[in-house]
Amino acid sequence: MAWLVLAVSGVLEAVWATALGRSEGFTRAGPTVLFATALIASMAGLAYAMRTLPTGTSYAVWVGIGAVLTVAFGMVSGEEPASVGRILLILGIVGCVVGLNILG
Repeated sequence: MAWLVLAVSGVLEAVWATALGRSEGFTRAGPTVLFATALIASMAGLAYAMRTLPTGTSYAVWVGIGAVLTVAFGMVSGEEPASVGRILLILGIVGCVVGLNILG
């Protein structure tokens, strides 16, 4: 259960990171509310997962999922450049997250 909560929390990290960027310095209400809501839920999930999973592993997986999804969304939406090198590096992060899950 902790791994599932951690994965969902990682997805929510990508949501709040993207919403933060779109809030334009907290001047836009919709993205600002989404940012705050996703941030609280993401942190709560991370804290829950850390009850049973090691702190370092939990944090690395949480950040990895959030970073990969944030960059992938940016590439798909055209806000960030996509290249073979960037995609391979993102896949490397995915591999490390999967490895931590297997070994964790």
